[in-house]
Amino acid sequence: MGEFEYIRWIRQSTPAWPRVLVGPGDDCAVIEPPAVVGGKGGPLLVTTDMLLDGSHFVLAEVGPRRVGRKAMAVNLSDIAAMGGRPLAAFVSVGLPRNNANASAAELYLGIRELADAFSTPIAGGDTNSWTGELVVSVTLLGEAGFQAPILRNGAKPGDWLLVTGTLGGSILGKHLDFTPRIAEALQLQQQAPIHAMIDISDGLTADAYHICEESGLGLVLCAEQIPISEAAGRMNDARTPLEHAMTDGEDFELAFAVAPEDGARLVRTQPIDGIMLAHVGVFVGEKGLFLEQARTRRPIEPRGYKHPFA
Repeated sequence: MGEFEYIRWIRQSTPAWPRVLVGPGDDCAVIEPPAVVGGKGGPLLVTTDMLLDGSHFVLAEVGPRRVGRKAMAVNLSDIAAMGGRPLAAFVSVGLPRNNANASAAELYLGIRELADAFSTPIAGGDTNSWTGELVVSVTLLGEAGFQAPILRNGAKPGDWLLVTGTLGGSILGKHLDFTPRIAEALQLQQQAPIHAMIDISDGLTADAYHICEESGLGLVLCAEQIPISEAAGRMNDARTPLEHAMTDGEDFELAFAVAPEDGARLVRTQPIDGIMLAHVGVFVGEKGLFLEQARTRRPIEPRGYKHPFA
């Protein structure tokens, strides 16, 4: 059983609860908050990510400050993927006992760097030390944006798949130093109805396929339109820059489905300052993932980063 099979098993084994509007399987859970006398409370977004030394980072190479920044950033990216705004963070850490004091302060400063940049208070958490490596877990609460929580299951046949930014080669630095697309997701909601959205954490094909699965659709990706990063061209291995752009994890850009007329307008006008929007594919009724390259279409597997799981 791999990671995603385990998640599917959890979803099938978890009973529904009336106030859990969206449970396991999307970028955030969506919870109906208690009624507030005299006020109107919208749905609450909840996400959590755990980062492990040796899996998500190598502490000895990158230092605790960058680790703290990334721990906050990956959670902010999940809030962005739902079109939301962050409200408060809760941070739990397992510090390596052999240098707990040296790691703790810098780790906190890295977390605060991103939290402050997105006006997110650190409201609590837990701290322990142990004989293992550094573990950081952040739980982030958020509120829905203009279009309410944007899920993965709303894509329609004929919708365009758009992405922000360029893709591939994140291991050369972007995976630690990226900027979560909170502001961009909020701006996009003012520009067009977003039918479905996800952040690219495991790779374009893997994450776009999650939208396909949840929406009951297939997707045709256009190779010539996928925006390839400069870093993807500097990867020194057997894979091409296009393959890196399609399958590398931790780009943390947004991939989202919109009606074709809205997609064409967004690509033509480029309304988000500083970030390119690219049309990379079209959702189709035939289930599966396909790549169109040099006017030839072929089925492909949704490949991307797979978390070690045993």
